[in-house]
Amino acid sequence: MTTPADVTDVRDPELPGRLLTVERDALIPLLRGRADEDFALPVTACPGWTVRDVLAHCSAALSRVVESRFEKDVFSPESNERDIAERAGWTNARVLDELERGMTEAGPLIAGAGGLLDGLALGEWVHAGDVRAALGEPGAYGGAGLPYALVLLAQATSRPGHVSLHADLDDVDEPLRLGGTSGERPPARFIGDGPTLVRLYAGRPLDGASYELAGVEAAELNIFGG
Repeated sequence: MTTPADVTDVRDPELPGRLLTVERDALIPLLRGRADEDFALPVTACPGWTVRDVLAHCSAALSRVVESRFEKDVFSPESNERDIAERAGWTNARVLDELERGMTEAGPLIAGAGGLLDGLALGEWVHAGDVRAALGEPGAYGGAGLPYALVLLAQATSRPGHVSLHADLDDVDEPLRLGGTSGERPPARFIGDGPTLVRLYAGRPLDGASYELAGVEAAELNIFGG
């Protein structure tokens, strides 16, 4: 696996769609093979939500992109809860159908949004990791989509206000630079693997992962808040 050190200068508009496609091809068959009771399992990373709730949230968000439905409070916690409630009477299979459609069709629309929706693709991929963790499946926050996710993560953190961080990743050939370049503080340093770096930036449980972090507190890295 390789990821260039400097990935924030030029946006690849097709990258979010590739990430969604790669994750679709891995996640959807896995989910279609699970029993209905597995969809009721709690998701530690999303307190109060089940696997079914996370998937309904993800499928709804992508459907909004596909159908260009963006209300004033779209993607707010209140909007997310309404989306989940609207799907309460759906079968699990119908939720998966909507999710598969969204992961297939949203890419070109995200590409055409000029970067405004790139973070949504990253968030969908992180939620797929949440679901894998809840189901006890291997590869949470990793797998074939990790190289694409790391590029999107570097781009998401390049905005002002994010701590500069140099990551030496076990599973990437070159160092990855994340965060801003204000020069107000020395760059922080991370040593570990890619999935652990994603967990830190997404505010997800670390599950005893081995890593080194210097020059910044883990809570400062969380790009999703909360």
